[in-house]
Amino acid sequence: MNDSLKAVELFAGIGGFRLACDRLGIETVWANDIDTNAAKVYRQKSHPSNFVEGDIWQFLDEIPPHDLLTAGFPCQPFSSAGKKLGICDPRGTLFEAIVKILKWRQPQYFVLENVKRLLSMQGGSHFAAILDSLSRLGYLVEWRLLNAANFGLPQNRERIVIVGTFNPSRIVSHLANLENFTGVSIEKSATLTNFSLWNPIESHTRKFKTWGIAQNGRFYNLDLSVFSEAQPLVKLAEILEANLEASFDFTEDTLERLKSSVFVNKLINGVRVLYNQKGGSRMGYTIYGIDGLAPTLTSTTSRHYERYQVGDRYRLLTNIEYARIQGFADDRCDCLSVYNQYSLYGNAFPPQIASWVIRKLIREESIDFSKTSQQLSFPLVLRYEPFREAIPELSR
Repeated sequence: MNDSLKAVELFAGIGGFRLACDRLGIETVWANDIDTNAAKVYRQKSHPSNFVEGDIWQFLDEIPPHDLLTAGFPCQPFSSAGKKLGICDPRGTLFEAIVKILKWRQPQYFVLENVKRLLSMQGGSHFAAILDSLSRLGYLVEWRLLNAANFGLPQNRERIVIVGTFNPSRIVSHLANLENFTGVSIEKSATLTNFSLWNPIESHTRKFKTWGIAQNGRFYNLDLSVFSEAQPLVKLAEILEANLEASFDFTEDTLERLKSSVFVNKLINGVRVLYNQKGGSRMGYTIYGIDGLAPTLTSTTSRHYERYQVGDRYRLLTNIEYARIQGFADDRCDCLSVYNQYSLYGNAFPPQIASWVIRKLIREESIDFSKTSQQLSFPLVLRYEPFREAIPELSR
């Protein structure tokens, strides 16, 4: 990896993207988060002199030139006021800060990540606004739904990753390979390689599919079910701590709930569901097994709403197990109380996924659709028009 590349990490959390950049020889020259606990971890573990704590809007003009912008941006509802042809208005959101930085600094690459429901929020108009904004900045934009389970992490955690390359000379895919397009019909494939047949983003009014590309206000998307680079499945049981103290156990309360629970014992999306209380659908009424994956960890996971059967014990996962499930070192957040570590790990982006995505993007490991017509068995027609926009002022 080219060690001359420089990165900026927005909404950094505990530094999942920074860890990935460190491993790939990319220097993080500036980082920011508003959360005090996240800032404490970032400063202690990464020792940066260029980490800024506070509201990103107060520091936009301090962001230095860089080659790669990364961000796990908060999922905020966009306003429907003044929307154009169904596209929501992202002004006033933290996503707008990303757009302003991309307009100003024009880094060669960006990597963004968010929750799966981003594809369907507000009837698809939320994601449409994101794609429309990014694709009109001169970037070839690509997105894909990725699952942490495919990267050697014991968790069913699906996240949308959005990447961009500035002013590219050709249309390529970085997040998929030819094997991933197995089973795609010739008709769909022909549309994929003909830019004139792509749909206008502003007229899209439904949920987006799990993979797609966009450029200059137009897009194409497909549901890709094949991920040919998946690593062997790691089960939750393989990363659990041994000889835990009883403070992590749930005993009397859990046993009482079991009396009114149904024994399910099914693998659902790779997660072993053992018991579910009659009439209950919340996480608090479910007990999980350890011979599958953990369910998605979140920043709002409560100690009272998560139970696992480990041998003859019913307990919550420990903070260290949270770290391992998310791909971090056991001591990543050890400067905080155990309770505060849970939300930070639950909100983090796994470094393993970040590394894979950045490597694909920077090394240009990709499908070049201008060279694969024979392999894909259909004629190729590409009409690509490079686009640049004037650097704007940074006033909010």
